[in-house]
Amino acid sequence: MWRPWGSSKKSPVRRIHDTSSPFSCSSFKDILHLCAEDYSPSSSSLPLSSAAKRTANVFHRVRIANSILRAWGETRPESNRKLLDSVSDRSVSVSIRDADKRIVVYYTSLRVVRSTFEDCKAVRSILRGFRVSIDERDLSMDSRFLDELKGILGKSKLSLPRVFIGGRYLGGAEEIKQLHETGELKKLMEGLSAAEPATCGVCGGYRFVLCDECNGSRKIYTEKSGFKICTDCNENGLIRCPSCSYAPL
Repeated sequence: MWRPWGSSKKSPVRRIHDTSSPFSCSSFKDILHLCAEDYSPSSSSLPLSSAAKRTANVFHRVRIANSILRAWGETRPESNRKLLDSVSDRSVSVSIRDADKRIVVYYTSLRVVRSTFEDCKAVRSILRGFRVSIDERDLSMDSRFLDELKGILGKSKLSLPRVFIGGRYLGGAEEIKQLHETGELKKLMEGLSAAEPATCGVCGGYRFVLCDECNGSRKIYTEKSGFKICTDCNENGLIRCPSCSYAPL
């Protein structure tokens, strides 16, 4: 089965893979010439290999692509300004009081509609990155937030999330993402109050606590009328945290 070790016939040596590198560079000066703006292979005093010449063409294409991107980026502030102007025009008619120094976000934490949940999650993540004061109002925790939002916008059918910055209505997820990508959202954060460095010790950051009257049972007992529904808490038997939650708008 195996060829004997002492066989006089020598099998030809076959090269399986060429391990030599396709790039050859005589010195670091070649790299400097390739990166130079006014470089031309004919004016160089150093001999370059064909691989280095091909690399020079690659550097040339990269410079052209970067110049095109810079020129395209210079034309974007005008479109950014139009987007911000449209948001400003909409916020003139829709605004909220007592929210000049913070962000108010109406959202839902329920996963019933995945697209809505993902939009709310993305917007909250973007806004939290600026480390400013945010008043997050979860409609799934308190239905009164929904009535509050309907009264502000004057609409019965609403999509979430809805964002107010400095008392101005900016819109939903698409508007916030566009403003963030263009850098205009960061400008709107100027002058807002900084976020609290620590989590609330009363509610643990949930912004709700159990009702003191009914202890979350939604029922209270009196000697005159017996059991009755508690009117101090919401449908979940919760009240807004007295330490970190803001007053209703």
